[in-house]
Order: sequence, then C-alpha cells, then structure tokens
Amino acid sequence: MGAGAGGAVVAAGGPDAGDQGWARTRAWVERCLPRGHRIRAATRLRGGWTAQMRRLEVEGDGRSYSLVLRSFVKPFFARHAPGLLTREADILRLLAGTGVPAARLVAVDATAEHCDHPSLLMSLLPGSLRVDDDEEADVARRSELLARQLAAVHRVRVTEERRPRVYQAWADPESVRLPGNPGSPEVWRRAVEVIRRPAPDHWACFLHRDFHPGNVLYSGEGDRLRISGVVDWVETSWGPPDLDVAHCSTALALLHGVGPGMALADRYVAAGGVLAERPGDHLYWRVLDALGFAPDAEKVAVPWRELGREDLTPAVLTRRLEQYLEALLERYG
Repeated sequence: MGAGAGGAVVAAGGPDAGDQGWARTRAWVERCLPRGHRIRAATRLRGGWTAQMRRLEVEGDGRSYSLVLRSFVKPFFARHAPGLLTREADILRLLAGTGVPAARLVAVDATAEHCDHPSLLMSLLPGSLRVDDDEEADVARRSELLARQLAAVHRVRVTEERRPRVYQAWADPESVRLPGNPGSPEVWRRAVEVIRRPAPDHWACFLHRDFHPGNVLYSGEGDRLRISGVVDWVETSWGPPDLDVAHCSTALALLHGVGPGMALADRYVAAGGVLAERPGDHLYWRVLDALGFAPDAEKVAVPWRELGREDLTPAVLTRRLEQYLEALLERYG
C-alpha cells in the first residue's frame, strides 16, 4: 500500500541532509535543466513514507525557482519503481490542463539508468500539508475541500488507450493482520466476513488511489483556505469511486476520529460524486480499505508524527480503526 508516499513539504534538515548517495542523481537533474541552470541547494523533505523527497533550489538566467525530486531508495520500492514512476510520469502528463492541481513533469529515470536511485523530477506545488487536529471547524473545512477535490479527480476523462491500470486491493480475508488484543473481536470478525464476498459490480472511473490528507497541499486560511496541490500519483488506477472515498475516509478517521471519517462520503455526494447505490456494496469498499491499515496503521502514522502528530500512537490508531469499522458496520451493514 502506498499510504503517505510523497506529499512532503516540510524541511528535514540542511542541504543534502541524510543522503544515501545522490551524486549521479544530481548530475542527471542538472542535465535535465535548461542550459546554464544549476542546483544551488537541496533540502530533504519529510512527511513521506515510501520515497525520499528533496526540494531543489535552482538558479539560472538571472532567476531562481524550486523543483521536487522523488527517489525510491528503500529496496522494496526501488524494485517496483519502473512501474510506479513510469505510471506517475504518464499521469502527470495526462493531468496537465485538466484543472487538477498536479505537478508538472520535468523528467523521469524510472530504472535508475542515470541516477543513484529511480527518480522523478517535477515542479514544486504551492502550499503545505495540514494534518493538525486543533480546531474542529478547520478539520471540517479541509474535509469538505477534500471531498470536492476527489469528486473533481473522478470527473477526469481518460481515453481507453490512456486509461490507468485496474485497481489492486490492499487487503484480502486470508491475509488480514488483526490487532493482538482487540477491544471488540466481534467487530473484526464481522469486518473480515464483509470482504469474503466477491467484489461488487461497479462503475469505474479515474482514481488517484492514494488520496488522503498526507497527499494534499493547502494554501490560505479560514474562508480563503483552498487545495493548492494533489501529489503522489504512483498508484493511480481505474476502479470504483467508492474505493478512493474509502481510502480518504479511513485516513480521516485515523487522523481525526470516527466522525470526520464517516462524514466524508456524504460530503463527496454533496459535491456531485456518485457512490454505490446499495449500502452493502459501499460497505465492501470501505471495509476493504480499512482492513488494509490493520493492525495499527503504523506506516501511515510515521510521516504524520514527523509532521507533529505525536499523539497518533499505535494504541490510538488501533482503537480508532476498530471504532471506525464498528461505525461502518452499524451504518451500512
């Protein structure tokens, strides 16, 4: 699962902080720049889990600007990088001019032919991640914007030739890992039973597939708050809109509690989105996604804690995930 990959805009140290070798990558980047343009500084960014992210300060022709470099360093993701980065490059090209606030592709080396690690170079989007939990009204406003943006993503029209791959499930009933000491074993048993059925018939559309607050950038405050960027398109797929809604809903439940997690689907429909008509079908997609985070959603919480959410301990995440599953079963079961 690609939860939390990219979307990082918070500096983690000075130039080239914590590098695992990028001399070849740096040389490749500079070859991809206009003649005479050079990297002035490179700063590691945090907030991602699967990829190493850098903000590059570039200058040339009397001006300066910023780019973002994504590199897959961890062995597992480096092995899968040819598919992941090629897909993201294709999607960034596709999204240009659609109105979806995605980065502009500059260059990609998905097989590390020229780089130290498989890498993708793109423009820097404005804004910052907002995962704080201080004000209920702020969480509600951000959630409403998430729902509107997700509905807009699902309206992207794609020709059959440029259609992304069919979605992949990130959980199955035989391999779900449950908490060691669940508060309500019956909730988990019922949840696993929900996804034992075949996937429901559905209408399919263009999916981000990893849409959640850690992959969305915001600018402004209060009534002027807006989404300024959507990042991390490596998992883009073709499938039911319910699945994207499910993924973002689970993340909201883990970040902010059951209420925001349960409310997103209603906000999505209010924004013009269309979900499965039968409650049981919608429940399938919601539970399928939630069980992909079991047993404690530690992967997604690591970058969130780096961004200040130290309250998101494994115990808190496990409790919230169980409460969220219980709420789903009560409403849609």
